[in-house]
Amino acid sequence: MAALDRWERRLVSIARVIPYFVLTVTTVLYSIFTTQSAAERWFTYGVVAFGFAWMTWWFTLHPEWHKRSDLMAVFIGGVIVFYAVLGLQEHWFGAVSYVVYVYASELLRGRWMFIVVALTAVLATLSLFGGYPWDAQAAFWLLLLVFVVLACTFTYVGHVTTEQSRLRKELLDENEGLHAQLLVQAHEAGVQDERHRLAGEIHDTLAQGLAGIITQLSAATPADWERRVAVATELARSNLTEARRSVHALRPPALDSAALHEALDDVAAGWSTITNVPVSVTLTGAVRTMHPEVEVALLRTAQEALSNVAKHASASRVGLTLSYMEDVVTLDVRDDGVGFDLTRPSNGFGLPAMRHRVHRLSGALFVESEPGSGTAISARVPA
Repeated sequence: MAALDRWERRLVSIARVIPYFVLTVTTVLYSIFTTQSAAERWFTYGVVAFGFAWMTWWFTLHPEWHKRSDLMAVFIGGVIVFYAVLGLQEHWFGAVSYVVYVYASELLRGRWMFIVVALTAVLATLSLFGGYPWDAQAAFWLLLLVFVVLACTFTYVGHVTTEQSRLRKELLDENEGLHAQLLVQAHEAGVQDERHRLAGEIHDTLAQGLAGIITQLSAATPADWERRVAVATELARSNLTEARRSVHALRPPALDSAALHEALDDVAAGWSTITNVPVSVTLTGAVRTMHPEVEVALLRTAQEALSNVAKHASASRVGLTLSYMEDVVTLDVRDDGVGFDLTRPSNGFGLPAMRHRVHRLSGALFVESEPGSGTAISARVPA
């Protein structure tokens, strides 16, 4: 879009220089080939100077006047008079009709644009014949018809092309606005996802841990206070670790310097070290670079799934599979734990957080589990 705007500005700048260029070239040709007397030459040069001054003052130096229909009507009227005097003075200036066409197409709309263009075509024909040819009227009227039809046709085509370009630009601007709005909504959805995840973390770990600390300290007696304080201290350490892990998980640093499958290896290895549960990570398909949001979503899903396994599954082994397919990427997390009944409502935040995160990327999350048969979670997102 920025490149298109630059080209449009360049074309507009070139178009606004062309009237001066045409008037300069025709004046040079007139000076070389004219057979007029010195007095007639000085009159013509005076008219040319008036034309330069008129265009400079009314159009070039005051661009804010371009939207003033009354002022531009005066400007176009002056240009037509200027061209009529100059064109009828010497046929070399017939090409200056292009100046009127340019200004009429840019500043006028509707029937006035075609009236001015047709009038200019009439003046161009008179300039070509050096006035009305009483001895060649048929040729004059035929050529006049051709000039008027061609001038109006090309003006109409140019007008339609300009309007289509303007409409396309408006559509592009609107699409950019919608795209920006979608990005804002996606960001807000991501923030909401993180809030859901943090709410689940606080509810399932920190809140329960703090409740346990309060219970231990409240129940302490002179006989067992040392054991109660030791248990409360261990709970505090555990909850501090959980808090640090939750804050650290706000942004996955593992993806800053590693590919997704490598980050999954690191996450799985760290989780296995803490839980003493072996984890196997399998990679299928050709590895390719994906959008950062996709990689973050899959890594977060893996972390959440492993966290749920540690809390609820009592599994003896876990398997992670990352599959790169033609147009989707799939992450599967399987465990051989106790499983659960999918028909029973759950108060946890883990699965809803994963669903929010995957659905935001137009993906899907599938969960398979039965009591005593382990759990399988599959997240599929467009690549």
